[in-house]
Amino acid sequence: MARQRLDQKNIRKIIKVGKQSLSVTLPIEYVRDLKWREKQKVVVTKRGKSLIIKDWHK
Repeated sequence: MARQRLDQKNIRKIIKVGKQSLSVTLPIEYVRDLKWREKQKVVVTKRGKSLIIKDWHK
């Protein structure tokens, strides 16, 4: 797999998972900085044409 250029490092694709779900991978640097873990619950909200992802507990 080729390495991404620095200016494209955080560009991600939406991937189909199953029949009715889609997924996006998160940059590992952001996840580590937020101290999030696998299977952690998050809240996704829509603000205009953007999505906001927050920790479920806060």
